[in-house]
Amino acid sequence: MKLYNTLSGDAQEFAPADGKTVKMYVCGVTPYASTHVGHALSYVAFDALRRYLEYLGFEVRHVQNFTDVDDKIIQRAQEQGIEPDELAEQYIDDFYETMDGLNIQRAHVYPRATQEMGPIIETIQTLVDNGSAYQAGGDVFFRVTKKADYGKLSHRTLDGMQAGARIEVDENKEHPMDFVLWKGARPGEPSWESPWGPGRPGWHIECTAMAVTYLGATLDIHGGGQDLIFPHHENEIAQSEASTGEVPFSRYWVHNGLLILGADKMSKSLGNLVSVKEALEKYTPDAIRLYFLSSHYRRPLIYTDEGCNAMEQGLHRLREPLIRPSGGSTPLNFEAFEQRFFEAMDDDLNTPRAIAALFDLAREINRDYATKDVSTAQECLRHLGGILGLTFEKKKPPLNIGAESYNAMLRDLRAKLTEAGQSGLAGLISDAEVAGADTVSEPDIDRLITLRAGCREHKQYALADEIRDWLDRQGVSVEDSAAGSIWAYRPRS
Repeated sequence: MKLYNTLSGDAQEFAPADGKTVKMYVCGVTPYASTHVGHALSYVAFDALRRYLEYLGFEVRHVQNFTDVDDKIIQRAQEQGIEPDELAEQYIDDFYETMDGLNIQRAHVYPRATQEMGPIIETIQTLVDNGSAYQAGGDVFFRVTKKADYGKLSHRTLDGMQAGARIEVDENKEHPMDFVLWKGARPGEPSWESPWGPGRPGWHIECTAMAVTYLGATLDIHGGGQDLIFPHHENEIAQSEASTGEVPFSRYWVHNGLLILGADKMSKSLGNLVSVKEALEKYTPDAIRLYFLSSHYRRPLIYTDEGCNAMEQGLHRLREPLIRPSGGSTPLNFEAFEQRFFEAMDDDLNTPRAIAALFDLAREINRDYATKDVSTAQECLRHLGGILGLTFEKKKPPLNIGAESYNAMLRDLRAKLTEAGQSGLAGLISDAEVAGADTVSEPDIDRLITLRAGCREHKQYALADEIRDWLDRQGVSVEDSAAGSIWAYRPRS
């Protein structure tokens, strides 16, 4: 498998250092607002990467942090009149709920900055002791001039960074690009005791301490959005390698493109958000995942309702073949589609090409199911989709079929069958059903499909058409074939 490495600037053959265990650290959220679909794009991409690595036989050790002490958390908590840890806990719960809703596997460890102060302070002390950091007042800064290769991830020179950055003037700094490791305490803000006085850690040092604590001095994969390359990940490399003495800090740096809403990157600070909860109210988890994975993970993606709706309808084309009955004994050959899928995934996780192979396999099943045995091809389709985290579950909105309408239709149908001398078919509708159901569920639709098949078998075509037309008005489509009838919720346009 080849994986693009931001550090080297090209796609490289991937293998973990020990040949077996992949140590993967992915930067997590700052929990001060609802998890939005921009977050989801990143975590779907890394979930797909993890699933594929596990399919290849690697054991993945996945760590993802929560930055649960931050200026934004403190400000939002003050606005709401609650403690920062209470606010953070609320949105951490939201994160878990929404990621579970998208079928994203949980990381093995979710360290929180506030619970890792010991390792954070120890790391800073090591940097001070070896001359890579210095105290200025109550703050501690990293000395960027001490790291000769500072800038190697973003491929920029120190002078170039300084020229292109908006830097706040700080007389305590030795160099304008020096970054804070420890912030002295401010009134009304949470703080912890340290050798440099009370305060709290800077953003960058938190990730170094947590990554090294749970994965060791050298990672196999460090991931995050492309907006984290500089300064966050650049600073992580500098302080990590300076504190441990081990190079490289991460063997592969993997960055996903950003989600765009309108003209701007989707972000909490800009306020142009679509929450994951809002998205899940409108679309299935599979549709959202398919939308994100239909674009290569390193490319930016524009989020639109039209795009999600298109994926919802596309999923209809993937689910249908899975319930087709086989009409022959000769197995359908699916190996070419399987090969295309794996070749795409091996090519820097090219999920758009992998998804195209799924759709082509689905089309082949639909075309040949009446004359061939498609059971193993169906298993292959489900298995390959599972590697992408697809469940193939139907859209599960309420049927929106009123019980009164359903009951009236059944009564009318039984009366017409009886009048036509079809007492056997009429007897399939029980007195209890005619008396009336309180709700309408999927088994009720299955019963109507069975009744319709009986009407067709007994040449009661007008009544069969009445059932089909009634179902169509309720948003349920019926497709007939030599092997039987299949119904599905009609995708919203």
